Amino acid sequence: MPVTLREVAELAGVSRSAVSRAFTKGASVSPATRQKVEQAAQLLGYRPNAIASSLTTGRTKMIGLVADNFHNPMFLEVFDLFTRGLQDRDLRPLLVNLTGETDPAHSVAMLQQYSVDGVIVASSTLLPDFALAFRTAGIPVVHAFARAQAETEIDIVGIDNSLCGRIAALSLIARGYDRIGFMGGPASATSTRDRLTGFYQVARETPGVTASHSFSQAYSFEAGRAEMTQLLQGDYAQAYFCGDDVLSIGALSAIASAGLSVPDDIGIIGLNDMEMAQWENIALTTIHQPIEQIATAAMDRVEMLLAEPGTPPVAQVFECHIVERSTLRPLPGKA
Repeated sequence: MPVTLREVAELAGVSRSAVSRAFTKGASVSPATRQKVEQAAQLLGYRPNAIASSLTTGRTKMIGLVADNFHNPMFLEVFDLFTRGLQDRDLRPLLVNLTGETDPAHSVAMLQQYSVDGVIVASSTLLPDFALAFRTAGIPVVHAFARAQAETEIDIVGIDNSLCGRIAALSLIARGYDRIGFMGGPASATSTRDRLTGFYQVARETPGVTASHSFSQAYSFEAGRAEMTQLLQGDYAQAYFCGDDVLSIGALSAIASAGLSVPDDIGIIGLNDMEMAQWENIALTTIHQPIEQIATAAMDRVEMLLAEPGTPPVAQVFECHIVERSTLRPLPGKA
């Protein structure tokens, strides 16, 4: 049978409430009492019950980690960073899959059932309404990988997707491509729309450059392969900004199946710089998104919201840069 709090109290010669306070962060307990409790707990092999502790403190230490794209390998890295990071902060991640969910109220009700202390929405495709619904319900929330904006009703952490679109287009044009294409994720995603906006801004500003665009059904390998296969049936561009690494890898697969080569026949640039993009057989030129910094900033922020309720929301936007590999022509003078 598990050792109980009562047994620890009896061995230490203190009250059960003193044992509870000794294992509650920030609770008032004398150093002498804490030492007696810790010694008794060690002798008996006692481990505090997290659920019982939550009944005493009113805090579960549970943080809902909400996402909606479990087909994108990048999110394995994202989940690894968040789950390890939250556990290191003595918080408990509760992973929630909202793939296909369209009702923010249903999502809020689901998380309320678990009495989470806070929520991190880790998605660039979920609408801002989802994160806002948690805040409206009084649940501290941070939206990671959210749309960059100066004024915000919720705490957001991410990148400037419009700027990334501009960076991609400028890089393609600098390499001599004058027929460029954008192959994005779902047309409804704010990340897709913003990347397309920045991409077209540069194309329209540059004489002699023509641009085209299309959308994939999802941010997934299969969707990227299917969309590129369709594009290759027509008058395809010289190079594509695929808007996501996993879409890019799907596009590379379709290009190879069509008997074409990269970058000789078609150039490809992605976005994220996920681990797979570095593999030698892929060697994807891509725009690096500082995923680790974004995850850390989101966890820092949710900790602050728990400690200081009512803190005004802020937007944190991180810079991105191109990582040169092998799927685009080299820049002039760098061959």
